[in-house]
Amino acid sequence: MNLREVQAALLLLAISVGPTGADGRPGPGAKAGIEVFQQRYGLFVDGIAGRQTIAALKQAITAPKPGRPEPDKSAMAVPALSLYRLGGVAAPPPNVASLQLLATARAIDEIIWHCAATREGQNFTVADIRAWHKQRGFSDVGYHYIIYRDGRIMLGRPIGQQGAHCADAGKNRGTIGCCYIGGVAADGKTPKDTRTPAQRASMLWLTQQLMAQHRGIKRVTGHNDYTNAKACPSFKVGKDEIGRLM
Repeated sequence: MNLREVQAALLLLAISVGPTGADGRPGPGAKAGIEVFQQRYGLFVDGIAGRQTIAALKQAITAPKPGRPEPDKSAMAVPALSLYRLGGVAAPPPNVASLQLLATARAIDEIIWHCAATREGQNFTVADIRAWHKQRGFSDVGYHYIIYRDGRIMLGRPIGQQGAHCADAGKNRGTIGCCYIGGVAADGKTPKDTRTPAQRASMLWLTQQLMAQHRGIKRVTGHNDYTNAKACPSFKVGKDEIGRLM
């Protein structure tokens, strides 16, 4: 995106870029508009349209694509039936060669794990979750990383942007939201740890990598550690290898 395109995108979001509009010229109006966007969307505020700001801006103006309906999240209102314990070595994901874990100036002190509440054995994508979340009024997919059933680790919301994954007061601030595809049994109702061996390995690998990259991380938790009425991510992180890395 060039500066004119950035200014035009900001105007689509009803953010002023100065009296001359999208003229492609740097100046206080453009810088102030970028700062407003960064503050509104949980990014580090510096007035510079860098990589993560542009990624967030593109996703904020993209209309949700129609697709598969969002799963019924009411199943998450009951406890998971069983715990699933990870095993083995943290092997890298199959897309490790192309995966780039982005850095951020945002202070990070916790990783919170989630499930997508999708049926076991079914594949869903970042685009699916992005559409569900945007239809609910989110600016983008609420999670920063999504783990596919084949173990691929996919980028969601830019890491520099505050997530929208935990409703408890203040828990989106200073946290990274990670999610795996699955979490519900084939009946579409019963919470179940449906992680494939590839997902389990990638979740452990990603947790290790994030802890090494963000030295301020003090906790690795699950959504159900905060919203006790819900089962998500359908296992207790504290009793799992990923929770015992601390």
